[in-house]
Amino acid sequence: MQQQREPSASESYFWPSVLAIVLHVLVFGMLFVSFAFTPELPPAKPIVQATLYQLKSKSQATTQTNQKIAGEAKKSAARQTEVEQMEQKKIEQEAVKAAEQKKEDAAQKAEEAKKADEAKKADEAKKADEAKKADDAKKAEAKKAEEKQLADIAKKKAEDEAKKAAEEEAKKAAAEEAKKKIVEDAKKKAAEDAKKKAEAEEAKKKVAEDAKKKAAADAAKKKAQEAARKSAEDKKAQALADLLSDTPQRQQALADEQGDEVAGSFDDLIRARAAEGWARPPSARKGMTVVLQIGMLPDGTVTSVTVAKSSGDGPFDASAVAAVKNIGRLTEMQGMKPSDFAPYRSFKMTFTPEDLAL
Repeated sequence: MQQQREPSASESYFWPSVLAIVLHVLVFGMLFVSFAFTPELPPAKPIVQATLYQLKSKSQATTQTNQKIAGEAKKSAARQTEVEQMEQKKIEQEAVKAAEQKKEDAAQKAEEAKKADEAKKADEAKKADEAKKADDAKKAEAKKAEEKQLADIAKKKAEDEAKKAAEEEAKKAAAEEAKKKIVEDAKKKAAEDAKKKAEAEEAKKKVAEDAKKKAAADAAKKKAQEAARKSAEDKKAQALADLLSDTPQRQQALADEQGDEVAGSFDDLIRARAAEGWARPPSARKGMTVVLQIGMLPDGTVTSVTVAKSSGDGPFDASAVAAVKNIGRLTEMQGMKPSDFAPYRSFKMTFTPEDLAL
């Protein structure tokens, strides 16, 4: 722990001396200000009013008073002189103390200057030593950097050689891989060509089979249509023969029966054709029923389709209307008797999702 320095004698009297000087300066300043601001009095006028009674006794009293005043003034002057001497002595003492303090301050400053000079020399020596160390470190760092640079060059050279060898190896491997790939691609292409050829043969065979099937189906359909036509013609001929050969009552019964059969067959035909062009909506459910009002020309052309009674489901009603309109024309109705066609000029037909099922 650092010891506290005791103040010297000059330092002990320094601040009291300064305070005393400041106090005297303030006192003299106040006296000067009081004299400066004292108002100038008018000159006194002599007043001569005296009564000379018992002159001797009054003169004696005046003399005593004057003597007393003179004594007091003398004492006051002596005291003032003593005070001034004491103040002068104090000022001299303070001047001596100030000189001593100045001397001590000068000595202290010299000591501090000496210490500062020594510190400066020590700092310069330290800086020189540090500069030398820094220079040595710089040289060592430069040497280390040079060694590192040489090591990096050697390392890079080794890496370049290794990289070159790896590239050569990679090229060789790539060439082998390319050669192998060419062989595999050739095998793959040959297999694909063979597969395509087989698929082409299979497709050709399938087309031929489909053509045969279609031809057979067309022939069967044509044969069935021809048989149906022949059967219908036979029926008509038989009916006509029955009508010509039988009684009028029998002829009427057979005609009505023939008309009902024709009507039933055309209703089924219209439902079948409508089912072929019907697109089932997602909302269609079993149990739905829509009644359509259909208008038709004698050549079988559908002229109008409207909803006579809705099923309660708009999409289903619209799909049924569109399905009937898509029929276009029923060529089978051409050649019908006017009496047989009359019911189909404007008629109602009921459709359900089951009737129009695809």
